[in-house]
Amino acid sequence: MAKIIPFRAVRPSRDKVGLVASRPYQEYSVEEVRFQLEHNPFSFLHIINPGYKFQKEISGSERFQLVKNRYLEFKEEEVFIQDEKPAYYIYKTISRHQAYCGIIAATSALDYENNVIKKHEDTISQREQLFKDYLKTVGFNTEPVLLTYPDSPVINEITTAVMQERPEYEFSSLNRDVHYMWIVDDPDKTEQIRKEFERMEAVYIADGHHRSASSWLLAKESREKNPNHTGEEPYNFFLSYMIAESNLQLYEFNRLVRDLNGLGKEEFLIELDEWFRIENRGTQFYKPSKKHHFSMYLDGEYYSLYLRRTNYEFTDSLSSLDPYILFIKVLRPILNITDLKNDNRISYLPGRNETFDVKKAVDEGEFAVGFGMLPLTIEEIKQIADAGLTMPPKSTCIEPKLRSGLTVYEF
Repeated sequence: MAKIIPFRAVRPSRDKVGLVASRPYQEYSVEEVRFQLEHNPFSFLHIINPGYKFQKEISGSERFQLVKNRYLEFKEEEVFIQDEKPAYYIYKTISRHQAYCGIIAATSALDYENNVIKKHEDTISQREQLFKDYLKTVGFNTEPVLLTYPDSPVINEITTAVMQERPEYEFSSLNRDVHYMWIVDDPDKTEQIRKEFERMEAVYIADGHHRSASSWLLAKESREKNPNHTGEEPYNFFLSYMIAESNLQLYEFNRLVRDLNGLGKEEFLIELDEWFRIENRGTQFYKPSKKHHFSMYLDGEYYSLYLRRTNYEFTDSLSSLDPYILFIKVLRPILNITDLKNDNRISYLPGRNETFDVKKAVDEGEFAVGFGMLPLTIEEIKQIADAGLTMPPKSTCIEPKLRSGLTVYEF
């Protein structure tokens, strides 16, 4: 049973929300960050870039403390306010291509420990520990973990009814997305939502494995240090954005490799021929249309690669994943790429970008070859998580990507 509860969010005042909320930090260029810091005193980027105030690069524990200081300043200046009653927050965003709607809530770290919250990716212990130390110092969480759950008529009915009312927030961002947020603090409605989530045997991490793991580490440490631990303390929960499975958008990650591991073009094609039926499509653009079909761009030409199923044995849900097949039959044995996270010979392009970006990167000489595949499905992700397996890095690119500073969870 999933424990997903309402909480008292700290959030921007209505008149400043469009100025405060920011895209995920990694999506900004250096120039964009500098512009925001210079021209928007309310941007959440000021909190996560505290060194700007001192015109100094700051890192480590010193930075963590200054992040907390900047956050407290935003509260003191009433840029941020805290709600008086626990609430769920319905958040909807509409872009030119897609609309997303879900519920911002507090999620149980114990559910993560007990595998009620299911994972499909490995995490790096060093990153877990670093972010745990960050959370411990700053005392808040503002980047929700993206969790997905089976579509629920009960939740759909409640959210549809609430969204007939005037939203607390309605603003546009510079990328032309429109954002809405409604506060659900009526006790009857919050109890209905809580009970509906409680009926679910499991929910699944779509994005945010390291954030989840770090929050669990902090909860575990805090629990062990608190002799009066009850399980209801704020540190037992972390910020999440709950979105129904049908509302997720999944993209693939295309692979780009800088060299052919010393092989010539014909030698490389001969190596591939053992596992794939290869068709040269010339300059005609090609994108796979079926599972276990791959596209390849090499030396100015497109190729289709069809897995030879008579040679390949499907043993479990992991062995049938296209990113895994590409790894164990091409990237590792032929191109000698064994570490998908850290090898600088490989790079990734999300499939939501134009596939011609792969062609451009190869044609410009930065990469020797590019591979494409179909996106995974939510059913494949759930099968991996249910089996306790993990997918290769960069197997999925999942949207929505959420804004920072819209709601803050304090612990």
